[in-house]
Amino acid sequence: MIEFVYPHTHLVAGVDEVGRGPLVGAVVTAAVILDPARPIVGLADSKQLSEKRRLALFDEIVEKALSFSLGRAEVEEIDQLNILHATMLAMQRAVAGLSVTPEFVLIDGNRCPVLPMPSQAVVKGDSRVAEISAASILAKVTRDREMTELDTCFPQYGFAQHKGYPTALHLERLAEYGATEHHRRSFAPVKRSLGLLS
Repeated sequence: MIEFVYPHTHLVAGVDEVGRGPLVGAVVTAAVILDPARPIVGLADSKQLSEKRRLALFDEIVEKALSFSLGRAEVEEIDQLNILHATMLAMQRAVAGLSVTPEFVLIDGNRCPVLPMPSQAVVKGDSRVAEISAASILAKVTRDREMTELDTCFPQYGFAQHKGYPTALHLERLAEYGATEHHRRSFAPVKRSLGLLS
């Protein structure tokens, strides 16, 4: 991991999101404050890790972090606000849910939500900042589990396989079966399946 240099404070929270691109389900965010006395080896961008490694790290982060919190914005909020604003709201919720108030917050990406403490956006932060990597792992494992659960209710869509992203299989099933109540109605492929786009 390339170390990212940030203002020296003791309580730094990393924040990341998973689920901006999918056509179904909530956008899930996580905020994590790591404990310097209990280092976690092998943190990396969740997308670069195998599922088995992510699950092992998820348990280790939950066990060792000084504080962690999950935030989310539901499908209705995504459709009402748009995905960017819904993501910012979910990030605010994750930070607000921390049991320890961070002195500084590092956000993966190029923009920060409005927060009551100083924050900084870090492009590719999930591969540069340990706290953001930890947040990306918590958010991804959480959202993937939700998609797997959704798959048991709607097996014909293949949610466990594509996690709601607009893969060829998902688009094919969407065209065949129409949208569930969990689909984001503001996203073009879903609108199309509902006959709202010409």
